[in-house]
Amino acid sequence: MFPAPFEYVAPSTLDQAIRLLQQHGPDARLLAGGQSLIPMMRFRLVNPRILIDLHRIPGLDLLEEAQGVLRIGAMVRHRTVERAPLIQQRYPLLADTARVIADPIVRNRGTVGGSIAHADPAGDWGAALLAAKAEVVITGPQGRRIRQRAMPLEEFFTGPFMTALEPGEIVTEIRVPAPGPREAGAYLKIERKVGDFAVVAVGVQIALDADGICRKAGIGLCAVGPTSLRAREAEEWLIGKRLDEGVIARAGELAAAASQPNSDTRGPAEYKRDMVRVLTIRALRKALGRIPGA
Repeated sequence: MFPAPFEYVAPSTLDQAIRLLQQHGPDARLLAGGQSLIPMMRFRLVNPRILIDLHRIPGLDLLEEAQGVLRIGAMVRHRTVERAPLIQQRYPLLADTARVIADPIVRNRGTVGGSIAHADPAGDWGAALLAAKAEVVITGPQGRRIRQRAMPLEEFFTGPFMTALEPGEIVTEIRVPAPGPREAGAYLKIERKVGDFAVVAVGVQIALDADGICRKAGIGLCAVGPTSLRAREAEEWLIGKRLDEGVIARAGELAAAASQPNSDTRGPAEYKRDMVRVLTIRALRKALGRIPGA
């Protein structure tokens, strides 16, 4: 099938893009990597009258660490995250995630901001960035002016394919706290075949103090709820403890209890819940193994 007829525009500034969104309202869609939007248009699941391409807007492809924060522009591609030396050396959780997204074609075109704004409960970035305690930077109109606001990613996801974006707003950046000493993460995914959506996936980020006690923990769950989820009880359980096998096993149980899977073609709910437990344990072990002297 082919998309319904539409108009294509490529603004050169963020202000222009926001004004176009305001002008056309629900008839407009933003084009980032297009890896979700274009297939939906081909099957006429969505029929925008105007596509607003963000590729010409400067600054949206920023990827840098400054003042204790990793800044990921909304138009940064999955492949860029996967290959960036900064990410490989400092953010193994994000490198793991980018590496298992779909296939090379999608990774070469798809963007981090587009994935977050799409808010697919089975999207890999949601779980990973929840584990990393990321926040989303949103730019939009305020009368005749342009304003910017930030919110925790957990508050940004409001339901399946639903977000806290208001009319005229655009996701422009994702911010991740820079890791401290003795801190690492990992992302593990079960899929039916390479490149498929997750059956279950888990991201973790942990930090230890000088005595080997967990001082920080984040656990994000993918494809087991109406949105990407944080396993808060499991996170709280880890804080203040030495991460031995018993503690890790209990964290896996608590993460499984936080999941809300449905039975579908990818497997029964019971199986998915148990895989949350298994992947949480494995991801914690993997992250722990990345911390020198842990």
